[in-house]
Amino acid sequence: MLLFSFLIVSGLCLLTYGSDALVRGAEALALRLGLPPLVLGLTIVAWGTSSPELVVSIQSSLNSQPDIALGNVIGSNIFNVCIILGITALICPIACDRQILRFDMPFMIGVSVMMVYLLADGSLSRVESIAFVCVLVAYTGWLIVSGLKQPVAEDEGLKDALQPKTSQTIFMELVQVILGLVLLVIGSELLLKGAIGMARAYELSEAIIGLTIVAAGTSMPELATSVTAALKNSPGIAIGNVVGSNIFNILGILGLTGCVLPLQAGNITTVDLGMALGSSLFLWPLLYSQSKLSRSEGVLLIGLYLGYLSWIWP
Repeated sequence: MLLFSFLIVSGLCLLTYGSDALVRGAEALALRLGLPPLVLGLTIVAWGTSSPELVVSIQSSLNSQPDIALGNVIGSNIFNVCIILGITALICPIACDRQILRFDMPFMIGVSVMMVYLLADGSLSRVESIAFVCVLVAYTGWLIVSGLKQPVAEDEGLKDALQPKTSQTIFMELVQVILGLVLLVIGSELLLKGAIGMARAYELSEAIIGLTIVAAGTSMPELATSVTAALKNSPGIAIGNVVGSNIFNILGILGLTGCVLPLQAGNITTVDLGMALGSSLFLWPLLYSQSKLSRSEGVLLIGLYLGYLSWIWP
């Protein structure tokens, strides 16, 4: 058991460092291109912090462990909304950008409905996976083009949260990206070995492990990014980070994983799918009421997650 715990912790550390290196390098390259902060948060930062989920899900699929691949995505989306936004709101109430309220949040809910519908038959085919990827490409293209045409107002706190701390050459930024990818692959392998070993030792289903331990572990980069931004009095990045990550988790991670190998839902239940969709639906009116997420609402989201855990944990 000690070995499995060591593998999980080691894997999470490598995933965290790998994701950080990848995001730092990608951020610097994107800032050179003049991307607005909001677009950067919804794309580079969100996708970079979702890279552990991508690598872990693809590895799980290739290892014939679809419950972990699916549980990782579904559990991460639940964790992102309830825990990451909940903790961030406790540190500092989160103001929400109008674009996110009017377009990105409804879009996240829409792709969540799409996921629940396509997984209702217990599987995700290669054709359905390709459809996910096509929607992601279209969404990304629209986001970047519209962001460049109508840049958001400057937010110095947000800019400082995203700005790399040291000036680097393009070569070093590329090295960071490559190093990050290598660490992600190694870390995902260690995490999966530890998680599977622990699941068998405690006689837990792979779905439970994927929905909880693996999902929470691979979401640590999103949590670190959002908490850091909140401590710097720029918690708005947390919304863009979570919304962008959840969209990428569904369209990118499920899409790319399903393209590699069609997925079977196995022990993923309607409760898990319902919670993934329901938490997003629950978040929208909270943000829309006053265009922000208060501390009391953050506590409510954390309580919702704890209630879900008590329901699914054996």
